[in-house]
Amino acid sequence: MMIDLTDTSTHAVRDALTRARDQMGGPTTGMVLNLIIMTDESAQYDAVRAATQAGREHPCRVLGVIARDPDAESRLDAEIRTGEGAPGQTVLLRMYGPMGLHADSVVTPLLVPDTPVVTWWPRNGPATPSGDPLGLLAQRRVTDAATAPDPAEALVALAVGYRPGDTDLSWTRATAWRSLLAATLDQPHSEITGGSARRSPGTCPPGPGSPRCGSPPPTATSRSPGRTGGPRPSAGRTSPTGGSRCTAGTPPSYWPRNCAGSTPTRCTVRR
Repeated sequence: MMIDLTDTSTHAVRDALTRARDQMGGPTTGMVLNLIIMTDESAQYDAVRAATQAGREHPCRVLGVIARDPDAESRLDAEIRTGEGAPGQTVLLRMYGPMGLHADSVVTPLLVPDTPVVTWWPRNGPATPSGDPLGLLAQRRVTDAATAPDPAEALVALAVGYRPGDTDLSWTRATAWRSLLAATLDQPHSEITGGSARRSPGTCPPGPGSPRCGSPPPTATSRSPGRTGGPRPSAGRTSPTGGSRCTAGTPPSYWPRNCAGSTPTRCTVRR
């Protein structure tokens, strides 16, 4: 079911959501999450599609906030999707004029009460998510530094403004690499003295050295697709000569945290 509301209000949108739920035979909302997506027209399709897929396992109310022409008169257009083809409820809110500067006032009445709130910026997230008006509504704030012109610089800015509840998808992309390192170091080994990482073209190199290592591991460029595919990470042993050294002989467990790009396709730990 799709409902289009033009030049409407939050009260009318909320009433339409209630009527749609009653027509579908749902006496209760059944939502486990409020997901606010701050996006634009060019990115809203992919963002809503990802949220819809997640909603099949975790029913949620998705509120897509799209700020349109800031010079136009204040107006709110809403597009409501609910039913079998759309798990949960999806509402696209297109705000024109000065209304786009007060999106939190429009979104607040549409949140499901007593339900966790997550705010997601698919692109161009703020440097301090917890200070953003939409971020203040959420218990969890999700950004993606990899979409910034300079991912490494964006990640550093997010680290400076970090507050509990902030999450960046760069950490998720490094999961395979972190799992590889953990599995490698679970085995009996001698003192680790250094390492190197192979990354995909277009991804950022590791940032400054971790608190446990004197310098970051050297990197080389791989020909694999990386972000959307490529071989799974593999580990191997090399001679302990060359490469960056861990000053205290501590396992370099924080190296993946410094990369805001895709998962490296090969990691070599030197022992």
